[in-house]
Amino acid sequence: MTDATQTPTSEIPSPAASGPQQVIIAGGCFWCTEAVMQMVRGVTKIESGYIGGDTPHPDYRSVCSGTTGHAEAVRVTFDPQVVSYKDLLGLFFATHDPTSLNRQGADAGTQYRSAVFPQTPEQERETREVIADLDAQDVFGKPIVTSIEPATEFHVAEDYHQNYYADNSRQPYCVAVIAPKVAKLRKHYAEKLNA
Repeated sequence: MTDATQTPTSEIPSPAASGPQQVIIAGGCFWCTEAVMQMVRGVTKIESGYIGGDTPHPDYRSVCSGTTGHAEAVRVTFDPQVVSYKDLLGLFFATHDPTSLNRQGADAGTQYRSAVFPQTPEQERETREVIADLDAQDVFGKPIVTSIEPATEFHVAEDYHQNYYADNSRQPYCVAVIAPKVAKLRKHYAEKLNA
């Protein structure tokens, strides 16, 4: 028999609720999304990889072909005491084009779609709220087409894709595509970034 003054076990927050959390987001090329998220205060780990497809063991070449159904994505581990899930989403939306269906710049195909893969029902609810709010404010001048998809298995990408921008900042793609995103983040969101 339960004492009426006790909190039912199902309502007691789990210790994990205050610990590290993860979000999986896809905003076109994973090198860009990784470079942006690495700068955010409270982010403790980032892994580039593939999610959302139906090929058992995707690799970069197969995902780039557009035939596996996977998106290039990043799995971000963060401390919610330092940066909230909604703040991470805000930075994600501010640093890619969420109104472009299956395309980011010259990168075209479903593998470059804008997508969020919520890890919990709360993340899904907050994702829908952020998108609705941005659309209501007409922030982008066009409707957001970012999909909200089930968090299926995340496949970590090959080693050379990890920490890509930091290791290859002089590479032409990095200079032309990633550096402007990083500069925009530094200019407009400096208070949310690592020193």
